[in-house]
Amino acid sequence: MRQFQVFIILLALFFVNFSFAQQSDAKKVKVSGKVFDKITKQPLEYTTITFVEVQNPSAVSGGITDAKGAFNIEVKSGTYNIKIEFISFKPVEFQNRAINSDVNLGTFALVEDATMLDVVEVRKEESTVEIKLDKKVYNVGQDMMVKGGTVSDVLDNVPSVSVDVEGNVSLRGNDNVRILIDGKPSGLGGINISEALKLIPAETIDKVEVITNPSARYDAEGGGGIINIVLKKGKNLGINGTVTAITGNPDNFGINGTINLRTKHFNVFTTQGYSYSNGPGNSLTDTEYLDADGLPTSYVDERRNNQRIRKGYNGNIGAELFISPTTSWTNTFAYRKSDGENPDNVFLYQYNQNRVLNTITNRFNDERSDDTDYDYSTNFIKKFKTDGHQLSIDGSYSISKDNDMSLIDINENDVLTNTLLNDQQRTGNIQKQKRMLLQADYILPIGNKHRFEAGYRGNLMDLTTDYAVENLDAGIWINDAQFTNALQYKERVNALYTQFGSKINKFSYLLGLRFEDSNIEINQFTQANFNTKNYNNLFPSAFITYELGDFQNVSLSYSKRISRPRSRFINPFSSLSSNINLFRGNPDLDPSLTDSYDLGYLKKWNKLTFNTSAYFNRTKDAVQFVRNTEIINNTSVLVTSPVNVGFEDRFGFEFTLNYNAYKWWKLNGNFNFFRNQTSGDYTFVNLNGESENIDFSNTALSWFARITSKVSLPSGIEWQTNGTYNAPQTNAQGRSRGIASMNLAFSKDVMKDKGTIALNVSDVFNSRKRIMETNLPSQNAYSEMQWRERQVNLSFTYRFNRKKSERDRPRGEGGEEGEYMGG
Repeated sequence: MRQFQVFIILLALFFVNFSFAQQSDAKKVKVSGKVFDKITKQPLEYTTITFVEVQNPSAVSGGITDAKGAFNIEVKSGTYNIKIEFISFKPVEFQNRAINSDVNLGTFALVEDATMLDVVEVRKEESTVEIKLDKKVYNVGQDMMVKGGTVSDVLDNVPSVSVDVEGNVSLRGNDNVRILIDGKPSGLGGINISEALKLIPAETIDKVEVITNPSARYDAEGGGGIINIVLKKGKNLGINGTVTAITGNPDNFGINGTINLRTKHFNVFTTQGYSYSNGPGNSLTDTEYLDADGLPTSYVDERRNNQRIRKGYNGNIGAELFISPTTSWTNTFAYRKSDGENPDNVFLYQYNQNRVLNTITNRFNDERSDDTDYDYSTNFIKKFKTDGHQLSIDGSYSISKDNDMSLIDINENDVLTNTLLNDQQRTGNIQKQKRMLLQADYILPIGNKHRFEAGYRGNLMDLTTDYAVENLDAGIWINDAQFTNALQYKERVNALYTQFGSKINKFSYLLGLRFEDSNIEINQFTQANFNTKNYNNLFPSAFITYELGDFQNVSLSYSKRISRPRSRFINPFSSLSSNINLFRGNPDLDPSLTDSYDLGYLKKWNKLTFNTSAYFNRTKDAVQFVRNTEIINNTSVLVTSPVNVGFEDRFGFEFTLNYNAYKWWKLNGNFNFFRNQTSGDYTFVNLNGESENIDFSNTALSWFARITSKVSLPSGIEWQTNGTYNAPQTNAQGRSRGIASMNLAFSKDVMKDKGTIALNVSDVFNSRKRIMETNLPSQNAYSEMQWRERQVNLSFTYRFNRKKSERDRPRGEGGEEGEYMGG
């Protein structure tokens, strides 16, 4: 690593000297000016000013504005095409401008650009959240709250997104979400995306895009929408980067660095990081078992404490080659390695019907994990003469390996007879996933008002899971067949899409159609059960937008989505973490299809941006969870399994706002209310050998709210507070209680703004606990689960050759870097 850094520095010095030698014989002149927002009259810091020599278009120079919106750039004398641009604002251009002496170009008032496909965006470098009509963009680098955290912490601060205590992600209350990394499924997401998101450092993330109703150019996967996580990739000229060191309590230590070197011919970038964490967690479950008359027959109380120890390395390195002024080719290799320990100590207290203690059982599970992910991706972009006319080709290949091993010691004490029993188990879960992706996207502007798009995407995935449980009997390990299985999941999805958009005065529309051919294989080798599912689907989409004013828009959209079951949802043998609670996958699960409708409105005032939407989702073959009691190893066990049940209708209302109350105080709020109605039933055989029917017809109302306040205090101290509340929610077999939590952060710039010290506290009141109540004919259960206890982190960030809050800029007009443009 040290040799690589020395190589990068020497390479930078070489190109600096080379550029100086090429230009030393030319006369140098200074070009100055100032840029501000025409509406707010505020200076636009980090506006890009580009100079392209007319006689030599490959010779590009330029710079950015300072905090006052001013620029003063030194260039060779000559004739230039000059472009002044700030993302989401209409650029100002000068063609064939002769510059032979020092010149002040004057003052430029930029106006925001409302186009047919990217309607209105609030672009403030000070703001954490950018609101667009069709999506929300969360700028990670602006948020003190996630320093020292993981991607799960990042997502839990994103508007419309919530992360439960186990790390499961939902969008507007819907957990059928497609999570992408840099616009595509990535090997960095691993086999279990929820687990992977808890391991990737927040410092490696640039921004998060939330798309609640995607168009036909987007992957049809994810009935609730798409969340695109964009990794950092340096784009600034020269050599620059950041380094962040973290320490925390409970133990959380890490160091992460991002560096890039950019010249006019290429851009080399890398992110490297190591982390160690030890997160304590706890849970409890109190179960009351009932007879046919609803009277209690026994009770079991479970108490659990565990330590989640993680040691992880994350790294990537990439290079972008500027083959010509209109052609670029980017290649990136990423590697993630994580070693974990999860000592899990469980006590079971079993009582008779009179609450007299019978037995105490201690179950100690010493779990070890070893996860490795490799990912290679390539991107080729060709831009044609017409602005916006381009072809992009993407490919990726990834391998993920997850090995989990556990040694379980069980000690049972019969209180009535004072008898001690000892037993041992061991489990192994070996998973390997291969994924390959190829996609091509073509964009053709037709005149100034129309746009045609078409593309292809091929996605191949192969996941094998080998899960086994063994019991120790007289010194010999014997396989337990009821918990052992080898499963293979193969997915082949080929997709074609096209869409056409146009703008007529204040009215614009975008119509699209996507075709996906799916070939799914689910092979259970242990049980010799082989299942193949082939199906074709059309996914239409339609978006209509009308501009009520310069900064006021209304939109109506429709799209069709799909959710394919994978991983633990289809694996009947995936874990044995409790003696009384088990999750069992269902290999017969079918995909769910969703029709999604959205009515949106966006309005911007001088200090306030308000975005609201009413939405309706209708899902066929929706997945619900059946809980029933089974006798396993002479113990009553609550088994939870997913099944396809009828329809699910979800109606909701949401609003998001940004309010710059004062120069020193900014607010961001998000509120989501939804009504979830399910219809359908499911029949299974109960303990008595009788058919039992569960009616899943149920109507649940719930809501979610988050507010973030950022205050600039004296002495340059920034103070950020975040409060979240998830309201209670009922289902056909119980309810979950509400969860309220608060996060707190402070930061201060030091070393002439080259460094930042940040202190943050996650879950200030230690209140993030999932509380569930389950009511079945055979039992009632109450459970609490806290995945991670209160966390305090202290971090220091140092920037070299990069200003604070400086955002990496994309090249050209092909969309923001990392923005998912198709496939």
